[in-house]
Amino acid sequence: MRRSLRHKLRSVAPLPPESGRSAVVDCAVYDRGRRLPGQVNLNRVLDQVGSRKQRFAWIGLYEPSAEQFARIAAAFRLHPLAVEDAVHAHQRPKLERYGDTLFLVLKSITYLDHDDLTASSEIVDTGEIMVFAGPGFAIVVRHGSAPALGAMRARLEAEPDHLAHGPLAVLHAIADLVVDRYLEAADSFELDIEKLETEVFSRRRTDDAERIYQLKRELLEFKRAVQPLSTPLQRLCDGSLPEVGDEVRAYLRDVADHHLQAKERIAAFDELVTGILDASMAKISMQQNSDMRKISAGAALIAVPTMVVGIYGMNFDHMPELHWRYGYPACLLVMLVLVAVIYRALRRNKWL
Repeated sequence: MRRSLRHKLRSVAPLPPESGRSAVVDCAVYDRGRRLPGQVNLNRVLDQVGSRKQRFAWIGLYEPSAEQFARIAAAFRLHPLAVEDAVHAHQRPKLERYGDTLFLVLKSITYLDHDDLTASSEIVDTGEIMVFAGPGFAIVVRHGSAPALGAMRARLEAEPDHLAHGPLAVLHAIADLVVDRYLEAADSFELDIEKLETEVFSRRRTDDAERIYQLKRELLEFKRAVQPLSTPLQRLCDGSLPEVGDEVRAYLRDVADHHLQAKERIAAFDELVTGILDASMAKISMQQNSDMRKISAGAALIAVPTMVVGIYGMNFDHMPELHWRYGYPACLLVMLVLVAVIYRALRRNKWL
């Protein structure tokens, strides 16, 4: 593997000058896990790494153009298919092996803070991180809302013993950061679900179907980012890749365990939100039934006096009550008594 790197370094022409905005966020060379002092530009990276087994270059980029990344791809002999994925993004999580270079794609999750969940609330935003880990180099490409890696790089530089494992230590650290973000987003999702669940089962009348559906859509986006990463992590941990040493594999198994926790929580959230949606629809149905009962009860109360008034509004000549002195108050009294009896019956049967 180191022999192939030496061949690369001897056969690559100097990097051409870069034009336009620089996509390079940071570029450094590490020797036995310790960063070499001074600023390192792309033209000096290959010279500083050389054929030394203990050294590797770590290049971080953010949304490079095809022209900008072509310089790096040519220098490190990256596979054209991986280069195309790294430039254009919009890939699902995956792990590819091109010769002695591993290419890992991760979907990052950013939880968007919000005061109240509405029918149009955006809860998660996804970004992408691509990692090329090969002999003597780690190249990291970020897209969209993928988190900045400066703080993570500083933490790794404070642990040279771990960083001495080379480019795969970088790959592990990035995978660990992304998966930790999954768990943080899951914690925030859980709070949203608990709040919505409380509102759905409250006594006050609410129409939560649209908000629940929006939450379910955001949860689906979360799931699409997390679930496909299972297979890449399994391949990194099962010993099928000779590039991954035993020590790094132990760290990756811990990442895989955290990823499994995130997957299980998302699956539980999905079932819970589906249950909340069913409960909300059942609550709406019950409210409608209650409304219909009240309307029916009101119609029954109005029907009795309407019937009595209708009878005495027919104006037949032979209706003795029409000429009776107490006919009018007696009629009113009868209507009131009948309405009171019906009202009491409806209350006893909890229609009112």
